[in-house]
Amino acid sequence: MSKKHPVIAVTGSSGAGTTTVKRAFEHIFLREKINAAVVEGDSFHSLSRVDFKEAVKKAEAAGNRHFSHFGPQANHFDKLAELFKTYGKTGGGKKRYYIHSDAEAAHHNKRLNTSLNVGEFTPWEDVPAGSDVLFYEGLHGLAKSDDVDVSEHVDLGIGVVPIVNLEWIQKIHRDSAERGYSADVIVDTILRRMPDYVNYITPQFSRTDINFQRVSTVDTSNPFISRDIPTPDESFIVIRFRDPKGVDFPYLLNMIPNSFMSRRNTIVVPGGKMGFAMELILAPIIHGMIEGKNK
Repeated sequence: MSKKHPVIAVTGSSGAGTTTVKRAFEHIFLREKINAAVVEGDSFHSLSRVDFKEAVKKAEAAGNRHFSHFGPQANHFDKLAELFKTYGKTGGGKKRYYIHSDAEAAHHNKRLNTSLNVGEFTPWEDVPAGSDVLFYEGLHGLAKSDDVDVSEHVDLGIGVVPIVNLEWIQKIHRDSAERGYSADVIVDTILRRMPDYVNYITPQFSRTDINFQRVSTVDTSNPFISRDIPTPDESFIVIRFRDPKGVDFPYLLNMIPNSFMSRRNTIVVPGGKMGFAMELILAPIIHGMIEGKNK
């Protein structure tokens, strides 16, 4: 753990809504004038898009139908842990970018004078000097395998965890609308990921400092036939604090209409107030981290 160079990790599986948390942090960083070094989880995959597809085929030919992006075989857990550890000590480290789109490819090719394609990685490069915090958003911010414990180098861990049926509904709709995948292909992907999901994704949420779990108030009992993603107004956000000491629950209950406490370390807020609740909760924590850094 580092007071001088804090590491913040937002972790959640694909389609879980980590982008909402990232936006809340961006607002906080802007207001507090914090210079954050941003790291994307996809950049620590160990295989390009083409190589991953080939690896899946080879694994299936060998009888392994559970090779996935969720597990250590397809990720650099060691490099991610090393970045967190190095940043905590020195404020530096190595990162890279995974190219998601043609626009990103054009940007990085111009910046690096290369000819990379979508689904490939930029070369490893130094984290820019002079940042106040390292901010990670992705799948494995608090991951742990037999050989590597990424979570031991994290100063603030945030989990974003929809109930699993809601998570599947979001994935099915996203992959169908944005990527053109058929329902059969999407279900096959969900099944293939399941062992790694159970072993490497869900255990992270027992290591987080705060979890934001979205729970729908409409029927999601069969996510594979659901026609719509439940809206924020059809949801509640269950916010669990690992250590409730120092959390001003009366203040939060007063500031967030229709919120209530379900346990001594858990507050429940309307789904439409998720971003607002995040900023109320996280801003004082980040402010305290920066104050501790500057002492």
